Amino acid sequence: MPASIGFRPTQEDERILHEAAQPGESTSDTLRRALRLLDHERWLEQFRADGEALRGEDVNAEPEAW
Repeated sequence: MPASIGFRPTQEDERILHEAAQPGESTSDTLRRALRLLDHERWLEQFRADGEALRGEDVNAEPEAW
């Protein structure tokens, strides 16, 4: 059984939800969209960190794997 998540929005949360909602979108839909955007932003942060860590790597200098 999935966990139940409770959320009591503050006035500021309500304002953000109201402004972020797309036409015909429920509050739950808006929150789901926001969670997916947050997940994507975290993925991008990791992508950038990995890219920075591998900046000096020259894959052309490595032997062929086949």
